[in-house]
Amino acid sequence: MNGKPALIGKNGQPTFGLFETGVNEVNFQDYDLRSAMDRKLGGLAKHFKFNQFQFVALVSPQLIVGVAIVDLKLVSNAFVYLYEPQTQVFEEFSFTQPLARQTKIETRPEDGAASFRCGKNQLSIKAQAGRREVSVSLKSGLEISASIDESNTPPLALCSRAGYQGWVYTRKNAAMPCEGHIVWGGKDINLAEIKALASVDWTAGYMRGETFWNWGSLSASLADGRRLGMNLAAGVNETGFTENALWLDDRLIKVDMVNFEFDRYQASSPWRMRSADGIVNIVFTPKGQRKEKINALFIASNFTQHFGVFNGEIRLADEVININNCWGFAEDHFARW
Repeated sequence: MNGKPALIGKNGQPTFGLFETGVNEVNFQDYDLRSAMDRKLGGLAKHFKFNQFQFVALVSPQLIVGVAIVDLKLVSNAFVYLYEPQTQVFEEFSFTQPLARQTKIETRPEDGAASFRCGKNQLSIKAQAGRREVSVSLKSGLEISASIDESNTPPLALCSRAGYQGWVYTRKNAAMPCEGHIVWGGKDINLAEIKALASVDWTAGYMRGETFWNWGSLSASLADGRRLGMNLAAGVNETGFTENALWLDDRLIKVDMVNFEFDRYQASSPWRMRSADGIVNIVFTPKGQRKEKINALFIASNFTQHFGVFNGEIRLADEVININNCWGFAEDHFARW
């Protein structure tokens, strides 16, 4: 135990708002889950309605990597993709498991582990003692071993309402130093040597049965050597609180509501992201994407995650930071679960 609070209190309700250092456990089984007509729901409903996912990105001008483990109870999914900007080589791997077999995501954001296995393909993400370890070993020969230093980067951690009966807890941070190796396509890539920076998204909760979100993220080294991270979102957690923030080195800077302007049906068209407080005014230009559509009986997902470059400015109280071709992500996602 690390002394942080559990999310659900003795009254069976979550604490809403921002958590300066996160929470120790998302103890969802203690939640007083009810139907929209106030009928108490039992253990099976609590289990199958609770969704979790983790996404880790490793970003440098030489290599973009995305790793995810998703547990929707009726099905689980894991994916990995890699993109080399200089050569435009892109490769992705995606796996599913019915009823989330061989999938486990512990409910401790700060020191828990997530794992997924499908045949000879294994992925894990484990947090411990201020570090988050990412391990990927695929039948294709891809190997990822990355260690992310989270010890000095404060997380953006919040819990917000989701519909009438639900809530979402999310914990994010970006632009964190990392080290390790990636073996891919006959190359052994040293993450420290290419100055890769990492971002982490840990999310769980009783999400709306039908929802969508737009998301923007970057992790970049500025010309003066400082690290700049960003997490922007709209459409999912903005019920009294937002998950919009910047990280400048290890300083967390909160950002107001963000408007995403883009053409969903023109994959290469630019996105504009502007915050209501005037801090963020940037344009994202896609260079590639990972796209997946699932339309099953009980679940559906229309997922597009672009990777590309940001340009524009960050206007803080004491300085203006120019963003010049910084690599990152933009996402457009519809989900029914």
